Amino acid sequence: MASVKKDDRLTSSQSFMCVGFAGIFSKAVTSPLEVVKIKSQVGTFHCKRGFWQSFLLVYQNEGLRAFWKGNLASCLRLFPYTAIHLATYKKIVHLHMDELGFISQWRAIFAGGLAGFAAAMMTYPLEVAETRLIAQSCRQPTYIGVVHTLSKIYGNEGLPALYRGFSLTLLGAFPFSIGCYAVYMNLDKLWQEPPFRFTPLQNFINGCLAAGVAQTLSYPFETVKRKMQAQSARLPHFGGVDVHFSGMIDCFVQVVKSKGILSLWNGLTANTIKIVPYFGLLFTCFEMCKRVCLYRNGYIVSPLSYKLAPGVDQSLGPSELQEAKRYLKNRGFESSLGNRW
Repeated sequence: MASVKKDDRLTSSQSFMCVGFAGIFSKAVTSPLEVVKIKSQVGTFHCKRGFWQSFLLVYQNEGLRAFWKGNLASCLRLFPYTAIHLATYKKIVHLHMDELGFISQWRAIFAGGLAGFAAAMMTYPLEVAETRLIAQSCRQPTYIGVVHTLSKIYGNEGLPALYRGFSLTLLGAFPFSIGCYAVYMNLDKLWQEPPFRFTPLQNFINGCLAAGVAQTLSYPFETVKRKMQAQSARLPHFGGVDVHFSGMIDCFVQVVKSKGILSLWNGLTANTIKIVPYFGLLFTCFEMCKRVCLYRNGYIVSPLSYKLAPGVDQSLGPSELQEAKRYLKNRGFESSLGNRW
């Protein structure tokens, strides 16, 4: 859901860095909501009295820094996830292109699904580390830092522990995709106009709405996944999980039996509230970084606006534009492309 429109005026490294910085900043700002959400999913004692009381209990028992537990693991996961996803997607799309370079919509969706699976599989241990760091108490920590968490889980519980609950990532992808599809298929009815006429604000609202519906439908799978990631017989109170179970299906059964079926959506309030600021900050930061890069590449006159540089062909790629600049400069025509050159 956190996608941005590709701009050919940026280099691959610039696009990667813009996405990475925007993701890190938005995750850091919304981390308190993420901590409360994950604690609610795991079932720690902090979240027994509702959404607002959860913040107070976390602060009283663990201090302010507790709201950024696991944030480093989450941010570190961004870069390899994005890199693996993009590389895998490009490779699969290239294999399925016809002789004219086209690919069908369903094959593109299939490529995106496989790319997401590969990226999730390679970075899943960092998600487990994030959950363990959030679920533990800052006052009596079992883990200190991301590397220590990963090494201790591997040393005490083995490699399978770093992939506990991974199958739920795949299972949750189905209701998530259905939710996205249902929203986007009805956008023209919602706005009473075709999609190509949507404004940036409408597209932002569409993204938030699709994220809200999709995440709500797939939320029970994520709740069980977080419980499986957190639970360990080697940790105090079994990792803080509110039910004990022997596997994925047993976890569903125990949660519904002891807490009720609605407990599978514990933390949904924090997750829903997080959507708007997360996506808002994500796209705002991306656009700010993008303007800086476009200014450095010579496409716009200032990093504070999108006013185009006079005489610059916006269809040229960064390398082509630099080559054209060098050619015209050697010919003595650099003034025709603007004084900045």
